[in-house]
Amino acid sequence: MQDSLIAMDPAALRNRLLMATSMWREATDEPLPRMPPADPVEQVERFELQVVELLFEGATAQTARRVADQTWDLVHDRASTDPVRRRVVEGHEGLARLAAQGGGVPD
Repeated sequence: MQDSLIAMDPAALRNRLLMATSMWREATDEPLPRMPPADPVEQVERFELQVVELLFEGATAQTARRVADQTWDLVHDRASTDPVRRRVVEGHEGLARLAAQGGGVPD
């Protein structure tokens, strides 16, 4: 865990949780996952990674660009070392391939 995350501002952490929760609810009818006891920063980070994986798994050639935009909105202002940002960047390669299969048709 990054030292900078340990001392995260409670309001910033709450905003991250709200954004991830909204994305989860838009993507699935499944209930929010139960989080095991942990440091709140770790819990939010794990949840964000679950949300990102859910969005990537559900992406199609037609929705890949929208999923890329959504996931980038989640992490665009984070350090390049942030685990969620790193996963998003990795996943964008697959989304680009999916979008190319769609023949460039916008979402």
